[in-house]
Amino acid sequence: MARIPTLLQGDKQADRVVPPSGHTAWLTSFTAATMTFLAVFALALSLASGRLADRWGDALARSATVRISAPPGQMEVQTKAVLEVLTTTPGVARARAMDDAEQRKLLEPWFGPDLPLDALPIPRLVEVTEDSTGFDATGLRQRLAAEAPGAVLDDHTRWRKPLAVAAGRLRMLGMISILLIGATMAAMITLAASASLAANAQVVRVLRLVGARDTYIARAFVRRFTLRALAGSAVGAMLGMIGVALLPSADAAGGFLTGLGFQGAGWLLPLCLPLVSALVAFIATRFAAFRKLKELT
Repeated sequence: MARIPTLLQGDKQADRVVPPSGHTAWLTSFTAATMTFLAVFALALSLASGRLADRWGDALARSATVRISAPPGQMEVQTKAVLEVLTTTPGVARARAMDDAEQRKLLEPWFGPDLPLDALPIPRLVEVTEDSTGFDATGLRQRLAAEAPGAVLDDHTRWRKPLAVAAGRLRMLGMISILLIGATMAAMITLAASASLAANAQVVRVLRLVGARDTYIARAFVRRFTLRALAGSAVGAMLGMIGVALLPSADAAGGFLTGLGFQGAGWLLPLCLPLVSALVAFIATRFAAFRKLKELT
């Protein structure tokens, strides 16, 4: 930490060793900007996917559905029997049968708006809302089988578990993507620093002849490339945040490609990426500089 002020202040004499422009300069800045831009989207995808899975999981956690399949003459009788069973079941806060308009709206994305419910043997759906204690699904299924043989309880367990697994894997995929982006940036900056040192090999030899130590020479490269990476990464982060802000906002349907972005304090996370990029550039350049200086011995 004590070397940070010295690194930022720099040494004008040592800075002359590193060319201020050229292919190594724009390559470092361009790589840092591009990799940070991609990292912003990887971070946004990871956070948005986790929020979507959590939102769906919360919506399904306190709800269940009873599907009633019965001949037309028995549909109303079994629906009434199911509602009576649910009314007397501990843990059920509310239960109501969906009407034809609601069921038509649920099926509209798959079958279109002109679905003839009267002409099709479509089951009747009963929406069940749990209270804070919840109900005994096994006991409720047994009661439904006795009172309404055509009723089937779906407590959404088979939906919640895959969503939780998907959320974890998407978060892991986002973190892996960010790590790969950081590794790629480190490799490119290492190549740029090595090329810059090789291009200035004669200047390095002269500095050694006049008594300059390798630490003094390496510090000039580390400072220049770290600042280039920091500046390029800041530009990439700002462009990435602008791009994320222009994406569609979240809608009521909870589509996967909507709401892909940051919320609240999450907008501060991309601002940390330039500092991470500068740290990666510092480590990569320091490693490349001392390795190349040993080769030039």
